[in-house]
Amino acid sequence: MGMSVALEGDARQAALAKAAEEQALVRKAQAGDRLAFDDLVRRYDRDVLRLALNLVHNADEARDVYQESFLRCYRNLHRFRFECSFYTWLYRIVTNVALDHLRRRGTHREEQAPEIPDGDRVAHDFFDRQPEESASSSPEKQLLGQELARHIRDAMNLLSPRERTVFELKHYHGLRLRAIGEMLGTSEETAKNSLFRATKKLRAKLDAIR
Repeated sequence: MGMSVALEGDARQAALAKAAEEQALVRKAQAGDRLAFDDLVRRYDRDVLRLALNLVHNADEARDVYQESFLRCYRNLHRFRFECSFYTWLYRIVTNVALDHLRRRGTHREEQAPEIPDGDRVAHDFFDRQPEESASSSPEKQLLGQELARHIRDAMNLLSPRERTVFELKHYHGLRLRAIGEMLGTSEETAKNSLFRATKKLRAKLDAIR
């Protein structure tokens, strides 16, 4: 018990030290220190590129989102007021840039997520109901896994940019709805509504192929 408490204390101290170090870097970058900003980029470049790729599903567009996001970050760094973590603020920029790119594709109209009926609020996600089997256990299962992945990609194209972004952030990045709402400049409830709408569309599309 004592060892566990000590380890938790050490982890907390390490997290605080890391946060303080990052805050110092941000303040230096805000003061015009380009090396400090480069250090911030190095800390998050892989995460930003991964997030961009997950959101737009196109390597070239993901690189564009990556570059534009850090450019916006650099230009607007003086506006960062430490009201949230730098990580959250940066992810907010990336999600907004990605949303802009998705909208510019012009394939889907942005829609306001509707209120969720009380009876449907605890709907189970399609993906939570799938059996966890190794796709590589047989050629048949591997082929079925590839086919399912194709159907999932097709189904994702049914979503509006906001729905797709919320779904990606929740299921592929494991972010909480409150954090997603903050990144998108909206409320946790609106993010929840968008997630529900996305899940409902995906479930309808994917249930039809089962």
